[in-house]
Amino acid sequence: MNDKLLFSDGYQKAMELLHDCVTTDGFLASPSQHDNYRRVWARDGVIIGLSSLISGDHDLMETFRRTLITLANHQGPHGEIPSNVDTGSGRVSYGGTTGRVDADLWFIIGCGQYWKVTRDADFLKKVLPAMEKTRFLLGAWEFNNRGLLYVPQTGDWADEYIHHGYVLYDQLLYLQAQRELGNIHCHVHESADHMLAERVIHLKHLIRDNYWFTDGDEIPDDAYHEVMYRKASEVASHSAGQYWMSFFSPQGYGYRFDALANILASLFKVADKDQSERVDVYINDDGMVPDGIQLLPAFYPVIKPLEKDWEALQMSFSYAFKNKPFEYQNAGLWPMVTGLYVAALAQRGKFDLARRFLKGIHQANALAMGGEKWSFPEYVHGKLFTPGGTRLQAWSASAAIIGHHALEGKSLFQKEAGER
Repeated sequence: MNDKLLFSDGYQKAMELLHDCVTTDGFLASPSQHDNYRRVWARDGVIIGLSSLISGDHDLMETFRRTLITLANHQGPHGEIPSNVDTGSGRVSYGGTTGRVDADLWFIIGCGQYWKVTRDADFLKKVLPAMEKTRFLLGAWEFNNRGLLYVPQTGDWADEYIHHGYVLYDQLLYLQAQRELGNIHCHVHESADHMLAERVIHLKHLIRDNYWFTDGDEIPDDAYHEVMYRKASEVASHSAGQYWMSFFSPQGYGYRFDALANILASLFKVADKDQSERVDVYINDDGMVPDGIQLLPAFYPVIKPLEKDWEALQMSFSYAFKNKPFEYQNAGLWPMVTGLYVAALAQRGKFDLARRFLKGIHQANALAMGGEKWSFPEYVHGKLFTPGGTRLQAWSASAAIIGHHALEGKSLFQKEAGER
């Protein structure tokens, strides 16, 4: 199939799949009967919803509205947003072995982005109490009131991986969530929430000072723990100045490359131009992206048996172990992650490179599962390039839609004038 036909078919079939996921209660993560994907999910629903906003499809945008209303209507007693809701049975999940911190963060971001695009006053009136309740809960999850969220292992989208503590991915979402809350406050009260604005500035400084190592010996002003930072920077020569650190905890730093976090640092404009360029170099020159298909792994490098982290990885699963080398989150290749990278590249004017990765997304989505092409797999094996996980994943389709419109020059995340 030539590139023109691949891109045309890929976009059309992605839109068709999103429409197949439309229900009266919001988006399904997948129309597949596998596991619990036929539910309204917070994380998936917002990423699908962002693709609906960038597409301008009114039916999909209305479904995004219903998704957010469903999540708000099933909010927990302390402010927790469901990880997923089965509206048919009435079952609500706030997570597995731990709660899902990023469900709350994506919910606030989704509400803020939907309102920015639509200016739907009735919607804002419905969801604002839930947003404020979630905001209070997130503040409690800082635990020590120092600006960073503490995330338990399996407490976000990397639900079977080994990250925990002060996870960069969640801090970046926290930053954007507080930006959304500040923008809505300005609209509702016709004045800025100065305390929230200061928190946004402080959090951005915390992220920049604690997750990007330089070759110098100077301890940054906002180092969370000076001794830990000094020790970590001494052993981070392989990563200093190349990419953002994935997490730190009381046990120290994690040094593996978290693709989604590094992408969000660029999309949310925490990374400066030089940092984004260095991450691009690391991604494209380090052997991370295979020649056979231009897709990003969730985390890199792969964790193999007998390595230090293998035992911890083997113990981290819900029902069955998924993270064999180059599968699932253990260096499996993800269309969803790659779609956000396409948006980040296009935002910085790197359209040729963005187009190459969009081609990889279409190639992945076109793979056959169960004898049927265009399976939209959850991920692709990092060595064999075979489809894995659940088929007909709506956020894999969303990756193609986001990438398509990003190459047209559209921004994935809308920003108000004067928003920090």
